[in-house]
Formats: sequence, C-alpha cells, structure tokens
Amino acid sequence: MSEPTASGPLRRTPLYEEHVRLGGRIVPFAGWEMPVQFSGIVDEHVAVRTACGVFDACHMGELWMSGEYAGQVVDYLVTNDVKKLGDGQALYTCCCNAKGTILDDLIVYRAAQDRFMIVCNASNRDKIAAVFRKAAENHCDFSDKSDETALLALQGPKAFDVLARCGADAAKLGADLKSFHFRDAVVANVRCTVARTGYTGEDGVEIFCASSDAAALYRSLVELGKDVGLRPAGLGARDTLRLEARLSLYGNDIDETTNPIEAGLAWVVKLDKGDFVGRDALAAVKAAPLPRKLVGFEVTGRGIARHGYPLRDMAGKEVGVCTSGSPGPTVQKNVGLGYLPTAMTEIGTEFQVDCRGKLVPAVVVKTPFYKRAK
Repeated sequence: MSEPTASGPLRRTPLYEEHVRLGGRIVPFAGWEMPVQFSGIVDEHVAVRTACGVFDACHMGELWMSGEYAGQVVDYLVTNDVKKLGDGQALYTCCCNAKGTILDDLIVYRAAQDRFMIVCNASNRDKIAAVFRKAAENHCDFSDKSDETALLALQGPKAFDVLARCGADAAKLGADLKSFHFRDAVVANVRCTVARTGYTGEDGVEIFCASSDAAALYRSLVELGKDVGLRPAGLGARDTLRLEARLSLYGNDIDETTNPIEAGLAWVVKLDKGDFVGRDALAAVKAAPLPRKLVGFEVTGRGIARHGYPLRDMAGKEVGVCTSGSPGPTVQKNVGLGYLPTAMTEIGTEFQVDCRGKLVPAVVVKTPFYKRAK
C-alpha cells in the first residue's frame, strides 16, 4: 500500500521537523512533504533487510466504522472476508467499484465486534472516506481520524530487538504478536496500537499513536535502535523494498483501470462470502480467460525499467506496460512489474522494455523477487 504524488497544497506530517533535523531530502508525495531518503536509498534498503528501519506513514488515512452493523457494512465494501476476523486481527483487501476495478487497497482492523479501523492510502483518503461515509448512513457510525492519528513503520529483522528496549510492555510484543494481529501497548512511554504488518517484505510492526506523540516516539526509536543499525528510512527505500517483495503500489500497479484478478490479487477476492460491491463483475472476470496479467520480470540487458515504459514483444510490437521498476539492491538485479498479454506471462518468456527508445531485453520471472528466510 502506497501511492504517487497528488496535486494540491502540500501538508506536513507530525514528523516533518524530525526529518529536517535528520537531514532528510524532502519531496512532494501524495499531497504531503515527505522524506525520499536520509543516508541514501540503498543504505536504508540494506539496513531494513539486515537490521532495522523506521518509516513515516503518518500520511495514510485511518477511518473508523462503529456500531452493531459496522462489520456488515465494511464487509460489503471490500473483496476479502471481514467476517472471519476476530478481535485484534487484520486483513489485507481491495475496495472495488461496481465494475470490479480497484478504488484502493486497504488493511481492515477489527478492534471489537462493533469497531473497525480501515487504513487507506493518502492519495485516496477523500475518495475512500466518501465511500465509507455514504455506506454508513442509517447503518453505523463513520469517523475519519486520520489527522489525529500517526503511523510509524518499524521494519526489519531487528525490529523486535528495538522494541525490547522500549519498555516492558513493548518487550512482550515479539512473543505475543502474530502476523496480521494487533494490540494496544505502551512503547517508549507512548500509548500505541501495534500491528504486526508492514510494506517491506520484512518482519516488523506498524505503530499507531496520537499525532501529538509521534515526534517523541520517532526520536526514541531512532535513538534506541542506533547501535543495532537502525536507519531512518524514506520513500525511496520503501519503494525498492516493496517492489522486491512484489507488493502492489496503488497508482502504479493497481488503480481504477485494473481489477484484482489480473493484478495477482485473486487471493483477496472471496466470491463465496456473500454479496459485496463489484462481486458480479469480478465473478465474470474470474469465469472468462484473462486478457492480461501483472507479471514480475528481470531486465537482462543494460537498462532500468521505469513506470510507464512500454513493453514490446521480440518483434518490437507494443504489448504491455511497465508499472513499477528499479534496481533491486538485495537481489542485485534490475527488476520490474508490468502487464502483459496472458499468452506472454509464462515464466521464462522473453520480451523487450522500451527504455526511452532503446529496446532492452527482459524475461518473465517468478515473484516475489525476494522472500525473507523464516
């Protein structure tokens, strides 16, 4: 989950001054002033893979649905099966329109039988808030708590070592917290909700707290993690990490022109759960041959694939488009994601990336490009 730059006046997260103090290079992103890097994209990427990194995700949206029928309303708006969640559990899902194309990808958190938090991408906050607000009318209560909620992502194999230094309550999280579970905890003297989720392909947590507490918590994590190799990390490393792990980026790999089936997200579409927005359209997509699929590929020639570059067959005919691409610091290869005709999506299929007029050979490969050792 993430998104490209949005237009409009730029906002600042509660961590902006911390980013400036630490020498972050600030860029516009999804309507916010955000750090793209601190010590360098590759350095931060390697730190997250080998030690730990802390990211600012305060720009994400946090929406709440509450009341007796909140669960049913949320379940109707998303493709995955919210009914299977217990208290303190979360799931990844898509929110689609009636055509079955993707309005956003979300994480739904069940705090209680009658209370759910939905985390959406910053650039889609207004759109998704409007969808959930409308659906809540006469059924349950809706509130947008994005502005009062901060979100920090602590990711990497040493994330729980850092948490162990943040007080007795936080020290228990490594043993107590399962993947896609969350609970309240005091972290470095700050009351938080800690979820074992993330967007890097590494183990770690995402930490929600009051916006007014975010800077103090961020400073504590940076200080307590210094001697285990923690780095403040920016958008650049976040992008290369998620790409290696083959995690979708909204606005690049998925958007309102793509459906979850062709995007490789069929696993979050539960057609048998009952009615939901887009179900009929997605059932029709699933029943018919797919015209195209999102695939992972390795650039085998000299060049780097980038978002929007045309993909061509070996005869030079344009057949698809690159949605994400960059060097992969961990896998030591130039990798990418892109849509190709289904007939060209078998692993080992060769094609060409049009890198600004230069045709560079590439091959379809198995994804994720990187998977951490258990």
